Amino acid sequence: MSIDPVTLAVLQGRLEQIADEMDATLFRSAFNPIIAEAHDASHGLYDAETGETLVQGKTGLPIFVGAMSFAVKSVIDHVARQGETLSPGDIYIFNDPYDGGTHLSDFKLVRPVFRSGRVYCFLASVGHWHDVGGNVPGNYNPVATESFQEGMLIPPVRLFVAGELQRDIVAILQANSRLPTSLYGDLNGQINALDLGERRLQELLDEYGDITVAATMNELQARAGGMMSTHISELPDGVFSATDYLDNDGIVDEPLTIGLDIAITDGRMTLDFSRTASACAGPVNIARSTAIASVYVALKHVFPDVPANAGVLRPIDFIIPDGSLLAAEAPKPVGGYTETVLRVIDTVFVALSKAAPERTSGCAYGTINALSLAGHRRDGRRWVMFSFYGGGHGGHVDGDGLNHGNAPISMATIPPLEILEAAYPVRFTEWALRPDSGGPGEQRGGCGAIYEIELLEEQADAFLFGERGRFAPPGVAGGGSAALNKFEYPVDGVPVTPPMSSKMVGMNLVKGERVRLETPGGGGYGPATARAPEKVAEDVRLGYISVVSAQRDYAVVVDEAGVVDAPATQALRDPAL
Repeated sequence: MSIDPVTLAVLQGRLEQIADEMDATLFRSAFNPIIAEAHDASHGLYDAETGETLVQGKTGLPIFVGAMSFAVKSVIDHVARQGETLSPGDIYIFNDPYDGGTHLSDFKLVRPVFRSGRVYCFLASVGHWHDVGGNVPGNYNPVATESFQEGMLIPPVRLFVAGELQRDIVAILQANSRLPTSLYGDLNGQINALDLGERRLQELLDEYGDITVAATMNELQARAGGMMSTHISELPDGVFSATDYLDNDGIVDEPLTIGLDIAITDGRMTLDFSRTASACAGPVNIARSTAIASVYVALKHVFPDVPANAGVLRPIDFIIPDGSLLAAEAPKPVGGYTETVLRVIDTVFVALSKAAPERTSGCAYGTINALSLAGHRRDGRRWVMFSFYGGGHGGHVDGDGLNHGNAPISMATIPPLEILEAAYPVRFTEWALRPDSGGPGEQRGGCGAIYEIELLEEQADAFLFGERGRFAPPGVAGGGSAALNKFEYPVDGVPVTPPMSSKMVGMNLVKGERVRLETPGGGGYGPATARAPEKVAEDVRLGYISVVSAQRDYAVVVDEAGVVDAPATQALRDPAL
Protein backbone atom coordinates (compact mmCIF):
# COMPACT_ATOMS: atom_id res chain seq x y z
CA MET A 1 0.00 0.00 0.00
CA SER A 2 1.32 3.44 -0.95
CA ILE A 3 1.15 6.20 1.67
CA ASP A 4 1.04 9.82 0.54
CA PRO A 5 3.65 12.12 2.16
CA VAL A 6 1.15 14.15 4.18
CA THR A 7 -0.53 11.09 5.70
CA LEU A 8 2.88 9.57 6.40
CA ALA A 9 4.02 12.68 8.27
CA VAL A 10 0.77 12.94 10.24
CA LEU A 11 0.80 9.29 11.27
CA GLN A 12 4.47 9.38 12.16
CA GLY A 13 3.76 12.27 14.50
CA ARG A 14 0.70 10.56 15.99
CA LEU A 15 2.60 7.31 16.61
CA GLU A 16 5.53 9.11 18.19
CA GLN A 17 3.08 11.05 20.34
CA ILE A 18 1.68 7.79 21.71
CA ALA A 19 5.13 6.70 22.83
CA ASP A 20 5.88 10.18 24.18
CA GLU A 21 2.66 10.17 26.22
CA MET A 22 3.56 6.80 27.70
CA ASP A 23 6.97 8.22 28.68
CA ALA A 24 5.35 11.27 30.29
CA THR A 25 2.81 9.17 32.18
CA LEU A 26 5.51 7.11 33.83
CA PHE A 27 7.80 10.07 34.55
CA ARG A 28 4.96 11.84 36.35
CA SER A 29 3.80 8.86 38.39
CA ALA A 30 6.97 6.92 39.26
CA PHE A 31 8.05 6.87 42.89
CA ASN A 32 11.81 6.69 42.44
CA PRO A 33 13.87 9.68 41.24
CA ILE A 34 15.83 7.60 38.73
CA ILE A 35 12.63 7.37 36.67
CA ALA A 36 10.72 10.45 37.83
CA GLU A 37 13.63 12.92 37.61
CA ALA A 38 16.37 11.18 35.61
CA HIS A 39 13.95 9.61 33.07
CA ASP A 40 15.68 6.22 33.06
CA ALA A 41 12.83 4.53 31.21
CA SER A 42 11.40 4.12 27.74
CA HIS A 43 8.28 3.12 25.81
CA GLY A 44 7.59 2.03 22.29
CA LEU A 45 5.59 0.06 19.73
CA TYR A 46 6.99 -3.23 18.47
CA ASP A 47 6.32 -5.64 15.59
CA ALA A 48 3.83 -8.45 16.31
CA GLU A 49 6.02 -11.18 14.79
CA THR A 50 9.66 -10.07 15.05
CA GLY A 51 9.54 -7.71 18.04
CA GLU A 52 11.43 -5.08 16.01
CA THR A 53 11.13 -1.48 17.15
CA LEU A 54 8.46 0.36 15.17
CA VAL A 55 8.30 3.61 17.14
CA GLN A 56 10.04 4.88 20.26
CA GLY A 57 9.36 7.95 22.37
CA LYS A 58 11.74 10.88 22.01
CA THR A 59 12.29 11.25 25.77
CA GLY A 60 13.12 7.63 26.61
CA LEU A 61 16.58 6.10 26.68
CA PRO A 62 18.02 5.46 23.20
CA ILE A 63 19.88 2.39 24.50
CA PHE A 64 16.49 0.72 24.95
CA VAL A 65 15.59 1.06 21.24
CA GLY A 66 17.81 -1.82 20.25
CA ALA A 67 17.56 -3.72 23.52
CA MET A 68 13.76 -3.64 23.79
CA SER A 69 13.28 -5.27 20.40
CA PHE A 70 15.15 -8.28 21.80
CA ALA A 71 13.04 -8.08 24.96
CA VAL A 72 9.75 -8.18 23.05
CA LYS A 73 11.06 -11.02 20.88
CA SER A 74 11.88 -12.96 24.06
CA VAL A 75 8.22 -12.72 25.09
CA ILE A 76 7.10 -13.84 21.63
CA ASP A 77 9.47 -16.83 21.83
CA HIS A 78 8.40 -17.62 25.40
CA VAL A 79 4.74 -17.72 24.40
CA ALA A 80 5.58 -20.07 21.50
CA ARG A 81 7.74 -22.38 23.66
CA GLN A 82 5.18 -22.63 26.45
CA GLY A 83 2.24 -23.06 24.09
CA GLU A 84 0.49 -20.14 25.77
CA THR A 85 -2.35 -18.22 24.16
CA LEU A 86 -2.27 -14.45 24.27
CA SER A 87 -5.42 -12.58 25.24
CA PRO A 88 -6.42 -8.90 25.31
CA GLY A 89 -5.32 -7.41 28.63
CA ASP A 90 -2.30 -9.70 29.06
CA ILE A 91 0.92 -8.11 30.31
CA TYR A 92 4.21 -9.96 30.69
CA ILE A 93 6.89 -8.78 33.11
CA PHE A 94 10.56 -9.75 33.36
CA ASN A 95 14.10 -8.41 33.80
CA ASP A 96 16.27 -11.22 32.37
CA PRO A 97 19.39 -9.36 31.15
CA TYR A 98 20.50 -12.22 28.90
CA ASP A 99 17.17 -12.35 27.09
CA GLY A 100 16.41 -8.77 26.28
CA GLY A 101 19.53 -6.97 27.38
CA THR A 102 20.67 -4.38 29.97
CA HIS A 103 20.70 -5.38 33.67
CA LEU A 104 18.47 -6.61 36.49
CA SER A 105 17.35 -3.14 37.56
CA ASP A 106 15.53 -2.61 34.25
CA PHE A 107 12.08 -4.20 34.44
CA LYS A 108 10.24 -4.70 31.16
CA LEU A 109 6.46 -4.90 30.74
CA VAL A 110 5.18 -6.17 27.37
CA ARG A 111 1.54 -5.97 26.30
CA PRO A 112 -0.08 -7.31 23.11
CA VAL A 113 -2.50 -5.02 21.29
CA PHE A 114 -5.34 -6.88 19.57
CA ARG A 115 -7.33 -5.96 16.48
CA SER A 116 -9.99 -8.24 14.99
CA GLY A 117 -8.95 -11.06 17.31
CA ARG A 118 -5.26 -11.01 16.33
CA VAL A 119 -2.14 -9.41 17.81
CA TYR A 120 -1.59 -6.21 15.84
CA CYS A 121 1.60 -5.12 17.63
CA PHE A 122 3.13 -4.98 21.09
CA LEU A 123 3.50 -2.07 23.48
CA ALA A 124 6.38 -2.20 25.92
CA SER A 125 7.59 -0.25 28.92
CA VAL A 126 10.96 -0.45 30.64
CA GLY A 127 12.03 1.39 33.78
CA HIS A 128 14.98 1.32 36.15
CA TRP A 129 13.66 0.25 39.55
CA HIS A 130 15.40 1.63 42.61
CA ASP A 131 16.28 -1.65 44.32
CA VAL A 132 15.76 -5.25 43.21
CA GLY A 133 17.60 -7.15 45.92
CA GLY A 134 21.15 -8.49 45.62
CA ASN A 135 24.18 -7.75 47.77
CA VAL A 136 24.34 -3.99 47.23
CA PRO A 137 21.54 -1.46 47.76
CA GLY A 138 20.76 0.06 44.39
CA ASN A 139 22.16 -3.06 42.66
CA TYR A 140 25.41 -1.70 41.20
CA ASN A 141 27.60 -4.31 42.88
CA PRO A 142 31.18 -3.81 41.62
CA VAL A 143 32.42 -7.08 43.09
CA ALA A 144 29.66 -9.40 41.86
CA THR A 145 30.91 -12.60 40.25
CA GLU A 146 27.50 -13.96 39.23
CA SER A 147 24.11 -12.42 38.56
CA PHE A 148 22.62 -13.89 41.75
CA GLN A 149 24.69 -11.33 43.69
CA GLU A 150 23.18 -8.46 41.70
CA GLY A 151 19.48 -8.92 42.36
CA MET A 152 16.42 -11.03 41.62
CA LEU A 153 16.06 -12.39 38.10
CA ILE A 154 12.51 -12.77 36.80
CA PRO A 155 11.88 -14.64 33.52
CA PRO A 156 8.89 -13.66 31.38
CA VAL A 157 5.74 -14.28 33.45
CA ARG A 158 2.20 -13.00 33.05
CA LEU A 159 1.55 -10.13 35.44
CA PHE A 160 -1.95 -9.67 33.99
CA VAL A 161 -4.01 -12.53 32.58
CA ALA A 162 -6.84 -11.22 30.40
CA GLY A 163 -6.80 -7.98 32.37
CA GLU A 164 -6.65 -9.55 35.84
CA LEU A 165 -3.64 -8.67 38.01
CA GLN A 166 -1.73 -11.64 39.45
CA ARG A 167 -1.15 -10.31 42.93
CA ASP A 168 1.14 -13.19 43.92
CA ILE A 169 3.64 -11.96 41.31
CA VAL A 170 3.55 -8.49 42.85
CA ALA A 171 4.08 -9.98 46.31
CA ILE A 172 7.17 -11.87 45.11
CA LEU A 173 8.61 -8.72 43.57
CA GLN A 174 8.02 -6.61 46.67
CA ALA A 175 9.46 -9.26 48.98
CA ASN A 176 12.76 -9.10 47.09
CA SER A 177 13.27 -5.33 47.31
CA ARG A 178 14.63 -3.16 50.09
CA LEU A 179 12.17 -0.50 48.92
CA PRO A 180 8.89 -2.33 48.24
CA THR A 181 6.77 0.82 48.23
CA SER A 182 8.96 2.44 45.60
CA LEU A 183 8.80 -0.75 43.54
CA TYR A 184 5.01 -0.84 43.76
CA GLY A 185 4.72 2.78 42.66
CA ASP A 186 7.03 2.33 39.69
CA LEU A 187 5.24 -0.84 38.63
CA ASN A 188 1.86 0.89 38.66
CA GLY A 189 3.31 3.80 36.71
CA GLN A 190 4.41 1.42 33.96
CA ILE A 191 1.01 -0.34 33.96
CA ASN A 192 -0.77 3.00 33.60
CA ALA A 193 1.56 3.99 30.77
CA LEU A 194 0.65 0.82 28.86
CA ASP A 195 -3.06 1.39 29.52
CA LEU A 196 -2.80 4.88 28.06
CA GLY A 197 -0.74 3.65 25.11
CA GLU A 198 -3.35 1.05 24.18
CA ARG A 199 -6.21 3.58 24.37
CA ARG A 200 -4.34 6.04 22.16
CA LEU A 201 -3.34 3.38 19.63
CA GLN A 202 -6.86 1.95 19.41
CA GLU A 203 -8.20 5.47 18.78
CA LEU A 204 -5.64 5.98 16.01
CA LEU A 205 -6.45 2.64 14.38
CA ASP A 206 -10.15 3.36 14.51
CA GLU A 207 -9.55 6.71 12.82
CA TYR A 208 -7.14 5.68 10.05
CA GLY A 209 -7.59 1.93 9.75
CA ASP A 210 -5.34 -0.99 10.56
CA ILE A 211 -3.91 -1.35 7.06
CA THR A 212 -2.94 2.31 6.67
CA VAL A 213 -1.18 2.47 10.05
CA ALA A 214 0.67 -0.81 9.41
CA ALA A 215 1.79 0.47 6.01
CA THR A 216 3.06 3.65 7.68
CA MET A 217 5.13 1.65 10.18
CA ASN A 218 6.63 -0.43 7.36
CA GLU A 219 7.43 2.66 5.32
CA LEU A 220 9.14 4.38 8.25
CA GLN A 221 11.38 1.36 8.77
CA ALA A 222 12.20 1.16 5.06
CA ARG A 223 13.09 4.84 4.99
CA ALA A 224 15.32 4.52 8.05
CA GLY A 225 17.16 1.62 6.42
CA GLY A 226 17.50 3.52 3.16
CA MET A 227 18.78 6.66 4.85
CA MET A 228 21.35 4.69 6.84
CA SER A 229 22.51 2.89 3.70
CA THR A 230 22.89 6.22 1.92
CA HIS A 231 24.92 7.68 4.79
CA ILE A 232 27.20 4.64 4.81
CA SER A 233 27.70 4.83 1.04
CA GLU A 234 28.94 8.42 1.48
CA LEU A 235 31.78 7.17 3.70
CA PRO A 236 35.04 5.95 2.12
CA ASP A 237 35.33 2.19 1.70
CA GLY A 238 37.93 0.57 3.92
CA VAL A 239 38.59 -0.77 7.39
CA PHE A 240 38.72 1.68 10.30
CA SER A 241 39.81 0.53 13.73
CA ALA A 242 39.76 1.64 17.36
CA THR A 243 40.82 0.13 20.67
CA ASP A 244 39.82 1.25 24.14
CA TYR A 245 39.89 -0.26 27.61
CA LEU A 246 37.87 -0.68 30.79
CA ASP A 247 39.86 0.00 33.98
CA ASN A 248 39.13 -3.49 35.35
CA ASP A 249 36.20 -5.74 36.17
CA GLY A 250 36.13 -4.99 39.90
CA ILE A 251 37.54 -8.45 40.70
CA VAL A 252 40.83 -8.69 38.81
CA ASP A 253 42.78 -5.45 38.56
CA GLU A 254 43.68 -5.74 34.88
CA PRO A 255 42.39 -3.70 31.92
CA LEU A 256 39.84 -5.20 29.55
CA THR A 257 40.18 -4.55 25.82
CA ILE A 258 37.36 -3.52 23.52
CA GLY A 259 38.69 -3.73 19.99
CA LEU A 260 36.64 -2.72 16.97
CA ASP A 261 37.27 -2.95 13.22
CA ILE A 262 34.65 -1.32 11.01
CA ALA A 263 34.58 -2.47 7.39
CA ILE A 264 32.66 -0.26 4.95
CA THR A 265 31.80 -1.57 1.49
CA ASP A 266 29.07 -0.61 -0.99
CA GLY A 267 26.67 0.97 1.45
CA ARG A 268 27.00 -1.71 4.12
CA MET A 269 28.92 -1.62 7.38
CA THR A 270 30.32 -4.56 9.34
CA LEU A 271 31.37 -4.03 12.94
CA ASP A 272 33.83 -6.69 14.04
CA PHE A 273 34.51 -6.94 17.78
CA SER A 274 36.73 -10.02 17.53
CA ARG A 275 39.64 -8.25 19.24
CA THR A 276 37.56 -7.73 22.40
CA ALA A 277 38.42 -9.47 25.68
CA SER A 278 36.67 -12.62 26.80
CA ALA A 279 33.84 -12.48 29.33
CA CYS A 280 35.25 -11.54 32.71
CA ALA A 281 34.67 -12.50 36.33
CA GLY A 282 33.24 -9.12 37.34
CA PRO A 283 30.05 -7.27 36.40
CA VAL A 284 31.10 -5.36 33.26
CA ASN A 285 29.91 -8.06 30.86
CA ILE A 286 27.02 -7.34 28.52
CA ALA A 287 24.72 -9.54 26.45
CA ARG A 288 24.98 -9.54 22.66
CA SER A 289 21.66 -7.72 22.36
CA THR A 290 23.02 -4.92 24.56
CA ALA A 291 26.15 -4.65 22.42
CA ILE A 292 24.01 -4.24 19.29
CA ALA A 293 21.89 -1.63 21.05
CA SER A 294 25.09 0.23 21.97
CA VAL A 295 26.12 0.42 18.33
CA TYR A 296 22.65 1.66 17.43
CA VAL A 297 23.04 4.56 19.87
CA ALA A 298 26.49 5.43 18.53
CA LEU A 299 25.26 5.46 14.93
CA LYS A 300 22.29 7.63 15.85
CA HIS A 301 24.75 10.17 17.27
CA VAL A 302 26.75 10.09 14.04
CA PHE A 303 23.65 10.12 11.77
CA PRO A 304 21.01 11.94 13.87
CA ASP A 305 18.50 12.46 11.05
CA VAL A 306 17.70 8.75 10.67
CA PRO A 307 14.32 7.84 12.28
CA ALA A 308 14.48 5.83 15.52
CA ASN A 309 13.32 2.38 14.53
CA ALA A 310 14.70 -1.05 13.65
CA GLY A 311 15.37 -0.02 10.04
CA VAL A 312 18.53 1.75 11.22
CA LEU A 313 20.31 -1.60 11.58
CA ARG A 314 19.28 -3.15 8.24
CA PRO A 315 22.52 -2.24 6.42
CA ILE A 316 24.64 -3.20 9.47
CA ASP A 317 26.32 -6.55 10.16
CA PHE A 318 27.90 -7.64 13.44
CA ILE A 319 30.71 -9.99 14.40
CA ILE A 320 30.56 -10.49 18.18
CA PRO A 321 32.27 -13.72 19.26
CA ASP A 322 30.40 -15.98 21.65
CA GLY A 323 31.88 -15.94 25.12
CA SER A 324 33.30 -12.46 24.75
CA LEU A 325 32.81 -9.49 27.05
CA LEU A 326 30.10 -8.33 24.64
CA ALA A 327 28.21 -11.63 24.41
CA ALA A 328 28.02 -12.88 27.99
CA GLU A 329 25.69 -15.66 29.06
CA ALA A 330 24.07 -16.47 32.40
CA PRO A 331 25.12 -16.33 35.15
CA LYS A 332 27.94 -13.94 34.24
CA PRO A 333 27.35 -10.67 36.12
CA VAL A 334 26.15 -7.74 34.00
CA GLY A 335 25.17 -5.11 36.58
CA GLY A 336 27.64 -2.51 35.33
CA TYR A 337 26.52 -2.78 31.72
CA THR A 338 26.39 1.00 31.35
CA GLU A 339 30.20 1.29 31.60
CA THR A 340 30.79 -1.23 28.81
CA VAL A 341 28.05 0.25 26.64
CA LEU A 342 29.72 3.65 26.89
CA ARG A 343 33.07 2.16 25.91
CA VAL A 344 31.53 0.48 22.86
CA ILE A 345 30.11 3.85 21.82
CA ASP A 346 33.54 5.44 22.24
CA THR A 347 35.19 2.85 19.99
CA VAL A 348 32.57 3.49 17.29
CA PHE A 349 33.22 7.25 17.51
CA VAL A 350 37.00 6.87 17.29
CA ALA A 351 36.87 4.33 14.45
CA LEU A 352 34.44 6.42 12.38
CA SER A 353 36.46 9.58 13.04
CA LYS A 354 39.14 8.03 10.82
CA ALA A 355 36.62 7.74 8.00
CA ALA A 356 34.61 10.94 8.52
CA PRO A 357 36.00 13.17 11.29
CA GLU A 358 33.48 15.89 10.51
CA ARG A 359 30.65 13.57 11.58
CA THR A 360 32.07 12.49 14.92
CA SER A 361 33.04 14.10 18.20
CA GLY A 362 35.56 13.55 20.93
CA CYS A 363 34.48 10.87 23.37
CA ALA A 364 32.22 11.87 26.26
CA TYR A 365 33.17 11.32 29.89
CA GLY A 366 32.43 7.62 29.61
CA THR A 367 31.03 6.57 32.99
CA ILE A 368 27.78 7.06 34.88
CA ASN A 369 29.64 6.82 38.22
CA ALA A 370 26.88 4.83 39.88
CA LEU A 371 27.19 5.91 43.51
CA SER A 372 24.97 4.42 46.22
CA LEU A 373 24.65 5.55 49.84
CA ALA A 374 22.43 3.49 52.10
CA GLY A 375 21.50 3.30 55.76
CA HIS A 376 18.70 3.56 58.28
CA ARG A 377 17.00 6.66 59.57
CA ARG A 378 16.65 7.26 63.28
CA ASP A 379 13.13 5.84 63.22
CA GLY A 380 14.45 2.63 61.63
CA ARG A 381 13.27 3.26 58.07
CA ARG A 382 15.63 2.09 55.31
CA TRP A 383 16.94 4.62 52.82
CA VAL A 384 18.91 4.01 49.62
CA MET A 385 20.25 6.89 47.56
CA PHE A 386 21.29 5.61 44.16
CA SER A 387 22.18 8.12 41.51
CA PHE A 388 24.40 8.67 38.51
CA TYR A 389 26.49 11.72 37.75
CA GLY A 390 27.41 13.82 34.74
CA GLY A 391 30.53 14.87 32.91
CA GLY A 392 31.77 16.60 29.79
CA HIS A 393 30.98 15.75 26.17
CA GLY A 394 33.46 15.79 23.33
CA GLY A 395 34.34 18.68 21.08
CA HIS A 396 33.08 18.47 17.49
CA VAL A 397 33.51 20.21 14.16
CA ASP A 398 30.87 22.83 15.00
CA GLY A 399 31.99 23.77 18.49
CA ASP A 400 33.12 22.89 21.99
CA GLY A 401 31.73 19.96 23.91
CA LEU A 402 28.86 20.30 26.36
CA ASN A 403 29.80 21.02 29.97
CA HIS A 404 28.31 18.70 32.61
CA GLY A 405 26.00 16.67 30.41
CA ASN A 406 24.31 13.32 30.82
CA ALA A 407 25.67 10.07 29.38
CA PRO A 408 25.28 9.66 25.60
CA ILE A 409 23.43 6.36 26.04
CA SER A 410 20.33 8.19 27.14
CA MET A 411 18.11 11.18 27.47
CA ALA A 412 18.29 10.65 31.22
CA THR A 413 18.97 13.81 33.18
CA ILE A 414 21.13 14.17 36.27
CA PRO A 415 18.79 14.29 39.28
CA PRO A 416 18.69 17.83 40.77
CA LEU A 417 20.54 18.16 44.07
CA GLU A 418 17.41 19.70 45.62
CA ILE A 419 15.49 16.49 44.90
CA LEU A 420 18.26 14.28 46.29
CA GLU A 421 18.68 16.40 49.41
CA ALA A 422 14.93 16.40 50.01
CA ALA A 423 14.66 12.64 49.63
CA TYR A 424 17.76 11.49 51.50
CA PRO A 425 19.81 12.52 54.58
CA VAL A 426 22.66 14.08 52.62
CA ARG A 427 23.96 17.56 51.81
CA PHE A 428 25.84 18.50 48.65
CA THR A 429 28.65 20.74 49.87
CA GLU A 430 29.96 21.20 46.32
CA TRP A 431 28.37 20.85 42.89
CA ALA A 432 30.51 22.63 40.32
CA LEU A 433 32.30 22.43 37.00
CA ARG A 434 35.74 20.82 37.15
CA PRO A 435 38.49 23.04 35.66
CA ASP A 436 41.03 21.49 33.25
CA SER A 437 38.91 18.38 32.81
CA GLY A 438 37.97 18.83 29.14
CA GLY A 439 40.31 17.51 26.46
CA PRO A 440 42.38 20.19 24.70
CA GLY A 441 41.49 20.82 21.07
CA GLU A 442 40.65 23.34 18.42
CA GLN A 443 37.18 22.66 19.76
CA ARG A 444 37.63 22.02 23.48
CA GLY A 445 36.02 19.09 25.26
CA GLY A 446 33.33 20.00 27.76
CA CYS A 447 34.12 20.19 31.47
CA GLY A 448 33.33 17.45 33.92
CA ALA A 449 31.93 18.13 37.37
CA ILE A 450 32.79 18.04 41.06
CA TYR A 451 30.31 16.57 43.54
CA GLU A 452 30.99 16.49 47.26
CA ILE A 453 28.36 14.80 49.45
CA GLU A 454 28.11 14.99 53.24
CA LEU A 455 26.23 12.42 55.32
CA LEU A 456 23.64 13.87 57.72
CA GLU A 457 22.53 10.62 59.37
CA GLU A 458 24.60 8.78 61.98
CA GLN A 459 25.91 6.04 59.65
CA ALA A 460 25.76 4.86 56.06
CA ASP A 461 27.50 2.52 53.64
CA ALA A 462 28.74 3.72 50.26
CA PHE A 463 29.31 1.83 47.00
CA LEU A 464 30.85 3.12 43.77
CA PHE A 465 30.72 1.61 40.30
CA GLY A 466 32.57 3.80 37.83
CA GLU A 467 35.12 3.81 35.02
CA ARG A 468 37.64 6.05 33.24
CA GLY A 469 39.87 6.10 36.32
CA ARG A 470 42.85 4.86 34.30
CA PHE A 471 42.00 5.34 30.63
CA ALA A 472 40.92 8.88 29.82
CA PRO A 473 38.22 9.76 27.26
CA PRO A 474 40.11 10.26 23.97
CA GLY A 475 39.78 13.11 21.53
CA VAL A 476 39.49 12.76 17.77
CA ALA A 477 40.99 14.44 14.71
CA GLY A 478 44.08 15.41 16.71
CA GLY A 479 42.23 16.47 19.86
CA GLY A 480 43.58 15.64 23.31
CA SER A 481 42.22 13.34 26.00
CA ALA A 482 40.11 14.56 28.91
CA ALA A 483 40.96 14.24 32.60
CA LEU A 484 40.66 10.94 34.42
CA ASN A 485 37.82 10.10 36.79
CA LYS A 486 38.66 10.64 40.47
CA PHE A 487 36.83 9.48 43.60
CA GLU A 488 37.79 10.05 47.24
CA TYR A 489 36.32 8.71 50.48
CA PRO A 490 37.47 9.13 54.08
CA VAL A 491 39.53 6.60 56.05
CA ASP A 492 40.37 7.74 59.58
CA GLY A 493 39.65 11.29 58.47
CA VAL A 494 42.03 11.15 55.50
CA PRO A 495 40.71 11.22 51.87
CA VAL A 496 41.84 8.15 49.92
CA THR A 497 41.11 6.73 46.48
CA PRO A 498 39.86 3.19 45.78
CA PRO A 499 42.55 0.57 45.15
CA MET A 500 40.87 -0.27 41.84
CA SER A 501 40.51 3.41 41.00
CA SER A 502 36.85 3.51 39.99
CA LYS A 503 35.10 0.71 41.91
CA MET A 504 34.63 0.20 45.63
CA VAL A 505 32.38 -1.50 48.18
CA GLY A 506 32.28 -1.42 51.95
CA MET A 507 32.92 2.28 52.52
CA ASN A 508 31.57 3.09 55.98
CA LEU A 509 30.60 6.70 56.61
CA VAL A 510 29.62 8.45 59.81
CA LYS A 511 27.77 11.71 60.24
CA GLY A 512 29.67 14.67 58.81
CA GLU A 513 31.96 12.64 56.57
CA ARG A 514 32.06 13.37 52.85
CA VAL A 515 32.69 11.53 49.62
CA ARG A 516 34.04 13.47 46.62
CA LEU A 517 33.63 12.69 42.94
CA GLU A 518 35.47 14.53 40.17
CA THR A 519 34.21 13.38 36.78
CA PRO A 520 36.03 13.44 33.43
CA GLY A 521 35.36 15.96 30.72
CA GLY A 522 35.01 15.17 27.04
CA GLY A 523 37.77 14.60 24.52
CA GLY A 524 38.93 17.45 22.30
CA TYR A 525 38.44 17.86 18.55
CA GLY A 526 41.30 18.99 16.33
CA PRO A 527 44.79 20.14 17.36
CA ALA A 528 44.80 22.33 20.47
CA THR A 529 47.30 24.77 18.96
CA ALA A 530 44.74 25.58 16.26
CA ARG A 531 42.41 27.09 18.87
CA ALA A 532 42.27 30.86 18.65
CA PRO A 533 44.11 32.58 21.54
CA GLU A 534 41.01 34.69 22.23
CA LYS A 535 38.98 31.53 22.86
CA VAL A 536 41.66 30.18 25.18
CA ALA A 537 41.63 33.47 27.10
CA GLU A 538 37.84 33.30 27.39
CA ASP A 539 38.15 29.75 28.77
CA VAL A 540 40.52 31.07 31.43
CA ARG A 541 38.13 33.91 32.33
CA LEU A 542 35.25 31.47 32.67
CA GLY A 543 37.30 29.09 34.81
CA TYR A 544 37.11 26.21 32.33
CA ILE A 545 40.90 25.97 32.08
CA SER A 546 43.80 27.25 34.15
CA VAL A 547 46.61 29.57 33.14
CA VAL A 548 48.92 26.56 33.32
CA SER A 549 46.74 24.55 30.93
CA ALA A 550 46.51 27.48 28.51
CA GLN A 551 50.29 27.54 28.14
CA ARG A 552 50.95 23.79 28.40
CA ASP A 553 48.11 22.51 26.22
CA TYR A 554 47.29 25.41 23.90
CA ALA A 555 50.60 27.30 23.69
CA VAL A 556 48.85 30.49 24.78
CA VAL A 557 50.38 32.77 27.42
CA VAL A 558 47.57 34.43 29.37
CA ASP A 559 47.22 35.91 32.85
CA GLU A 560 44.54 35.17 35.45
CA ALA A 561 42.40 38.01 34.13
CA GLY A 562 42.33 36.39 30.69
CA VAL A 563 44.66 38.87 28.96
CA VAL A 564 46.80 37.27 26.24
CA ASP A 565 50.51 38.02 25.98
CA ALA A 566 50.60 38.07 22.18
CA PRO A 567 54.41 38.14 21.64
CA ALA A 568 54.98 35.29 24.11
CA THR A 569 52.16 33.28 22.56
CA GLN A 570 53.55 33.79 19.06
CA ALA A 571 56.96 32.65 20.23
CA LEU A 572 55.47 29.52 21.79
CA ARG A 573 53.40 28.63 18.75
CA ASP A 574 56.12 29.34 16.21
CA PRO A 575 59.59 29.14 17.81
CA ALA A 576 61.20 29.87 14.42
CA LEU A 577 59.97 33.47 14.51
